[in-house]
Amino acid sequence: MTAFLNALGGKLAERWLALLAIPGLVYLVALATAVTLGQRHWQDTGRLRERLDALAAAPGAHSAGVLAVVAVGVLAGAALTGTGAQALGALVERVWLTGPRGPVTRWLTTRRLRRWRAADHAYRTALVAAGRARLGGAADADTLADEAEARYARRNEIGLAAPRHPCWTGDRVTAPDRRVWRAYRVDLTVAWPHLWLLAPDSTRAELGTARDALSAAARLTAWGAAYLLLAVWWWPAALVGVVTAATGVVRGRTAAASFAELAEALVDLHGKDLAQALGLECEGRLTPETGEEVTRLLSKPD
Repeated sequence: MTAFLNALGGKLAERWLALLAIPGLVYLVALATAVTLGQRHWQDTGRLRERLDALAAAPGAHSAGVLAVVAVGVLAGAALTGTGAQALGALVERVWLTGPRGPVTRWLTTRRLRRWRAADHAYRTALVAAGRARLGGAADADTLADEAEARYARRNEIGLAAPRHPCWTGDRVTAPDRRVWRAYRVDLTVAWPHLWLLAPDSTRAELGTARDALSAAARLTAWGAAYLLLAVWWWPAALVGVVTAATGVVRGRTAAASFAELAEALVDLHGKDLAQALGLECEGRLTPETGEEVTRLLSKPD
């Protein structure tokens, strides 16, 4: 038990440093730099050096007690800053996954839906043209087929299914719900806990890693927003903020796609196991008929 508690304490301390203390400390350094230099002296490193020399020459700088109090205060400030960024990251993640609940989000969702429908129409038109050219033996059949593939890729860049969320991330995370329903007639929302219990540890670990990566990307985006705030006092912070936020958004899209693909693969690989665990006959692959029965049983109708 002692060894377990020691290991747990070490992991908690490591996560505290990685998530809160170190990023918060770096941000406090950037804040102090922004306040010291300002917009007019944004590149005056000599001004920073003078400030540091003045702090080092202060009477309290030679007192162990004062230094200890300052160190504790700085660490506490870093932890509070990191906690604030973590809370802002949770808000960013919520925005990424939110549905159309207000005029702005509904407008964004409608706009994405119009783009998707236009891209889908262009893809289907190109696909029909390529099919007719192939059947007619036209010389440009391969070119038309490539064009159809390109339009298919453009449509999927907007969404694998018709958008229902204002943000791409929300649609990507929820796309498996509709894709699984169309393929197997399984309601992934009600089936998910049961699939999770049937999944091997390695699969659950991969899903957990992808989910944590999405949260980490949201926190990184929140840090980018925090650095953009420093641009009010020191404009170079805007460069750091833009790069950090953009990196967070890209990582968030990657993590959302990874999680969605793993969730869909879980149904593909273990949907049959779920049906059999519920006492249903499923000798081959999971069929829509069996999937409907799985959904009915898990929904527990009156």
